[in-house]
Amino acid sequence: METRTRQRSTADERRATVMRTAIKTFAARGYYGTSTTDVAKAAGISQGYLYRLFKDKETLFVALVDYCSDRLRESVATAAASVRSTDPQAVMQALTASYDEVIADRDVLMILMHAQGCAGEPGIGEAVRRCYAKQVEYVRAVSGASEEQIRRYFADALLSNVLVAIDADAVDAPWARTLRGQAVAGPPTRAAEPGGGRPGRGRGGPRAS
Repeated sequence: METRTRQRSTADERRATVMRTAIKTFAARGYYGTSTTDVAKAAGISQGYLYRLFKDKETLFVALVDYCSDRLRESVATAAASVRSTDPQAVMQALTASYDEVIADRDVLMILMHAQGCAGEPGIGEAVRRCYAKQVEYVRAVSGASEEQIRRYFADALLSNVLVAIDADAVDAPWARTLRGQAVAGPPTRAAEPGGGRPGRGRGGPRAS
């Protein structure tokens, strides 16, 4: 019994190590662009041993999606517990801030983005739906928010995913400022400067709350 427990513990540690490596490998190349050979090589193990830990590539990727889902829920729980107010709007604002912190980890973000892109794979599609189901119901339970507030929260989260994925903060252009929620200067007018000169375009204002 003790030997079996020790073997289980070693396998769990190995599985966790492989997942830490695999999340970076899949985040960089996506599900279809990453092979189990790539993952095994990055983890420093044989492909045969990888298959002892995970039945196949899809099983491994599903485990990564579940891991990212758990990261999101843990973040929501921590943020909700930090709010002193019972006002749903205050709670939702805290959850939005915590979500932005989680997806700042680009590996977590890209796993979630890749998962949605290959949701046609049965196991992965189910994992993505399971992730959304858990997040929606948990946010509903801890926030007391209305259906519209919850819908807006997830809509904004999906937009945040895109902005981080394409590094929109590095782009100084009207379309990027619009998506970031910053003010965009209107068209210039000749009357704004003496002598009919055209004024320079103003830069976007601070990010909207």
